Amino acid sequence: MTAPDFFIVGSPKTGTTALHEMLRQHPQVFMPELKEPRFLADDMRPRAGFEHGPRETGYPTTLEDYLALFADAAPGQRVGEATTTYLWSRSAAQNIAQLAPDARIIAILREPASFLRSLHQAFLKGRNEGERDFRTALSLERSRREGRNIPSTSHRPQLLQYSEHVRYVEQLRRYGERFPPERMLVLIYDDFRSDNAATIRRMLRFLGVDDSAPIDVTNANVTDRTVRSWRLKSLLHTVSTGRGPVGAATKATVKALTPQGMRRGAVSSLRRRAVLAPPPPPDEELMLELRRRFKPEVVALSEYLDRDLVDLWGYDRLA
Repeated sequence: MTAPDFFIVGSPKTGTTALHEMLRQHPQVFMPELKEPRFLADDMRPRAGFEHGPRETGYPTTLEDYLALFADAAPGQRVGEATTTYLWSRSAAQNIAQLAPDARIIAILREPASFLRSLHQAFLKGRNEGERDFRTALSLERSRREGRNIPSTSHRPQLLQYSEHVRYVEQLRRYGERFPPERMLVLIYDDFRSDNAATIRRMLRFLGVDDSAPIDVTNANVTDRTVRSWRLKSLLHTVSTGRGPVGAATKATVKALTPQGMRRGAVSSLRRRAVLAPPPPPDEELMLELRRRFKPEVVALSEYLDRDLVDLWGYDRLA
């Protein structure tokens, strides 16, 4: 069975969804419809009691299931997948190397403080996090490591150790120990955001495919949203999936009365307007504290990549 020969390993909140969709347009590239298969990260397993929940539906649980995702790849196509927590994972690099020792690795990195704020919003939206205050959520790392203060809805509490997500040099070294430099491409989110087209062409050249093929370039800017109403979000999810007697009956009625396109548009519009809202403005004092805290990591990353990220991310201008 076909195994991937390239992996987008992270990070989250760096435009990888847009990248996944753009790569899928290329005739010489195959990526499955499912983004984030997460199969090769042993430490990404869900919390006990969540293994068979709705969030796990459709995800591979065996190697056969995983490889089946790539069964439709045509001969000669580059085959890849994108799981953004593979960079965070302590096991994914080894598992990827065992499955595909000649694989190519793509990582996208973002300034630590803004990245963690975005990650907190994403965890709130997905109910992995329950603490709305970003500062408080950061302060709970130690107690959560000991199994305390974990939200009842948290399906992967291991991800709530926020500081572990920005240990970039340690993460890259796990891959660097298993893959030669010419098979690793490390990108900076700022470059992707400022010129989506140039970044995608650079990736195509790295993959060894035609970088002049027409691609509908998608905006890779990350938009953070927070949940305005969990009750309404849950109701919309119940109706859209048809789960339970109420959800099934409502979905059947709506389906009978409205065309498919209109249904999707109405649910999407209601979700944007009534369920999701812009996040609160950043706490600039906290953001400054985080940049001071993670400056040594940025300095080390600059040296590791031989690029001045201290200047790019403004860490040389901290008050």
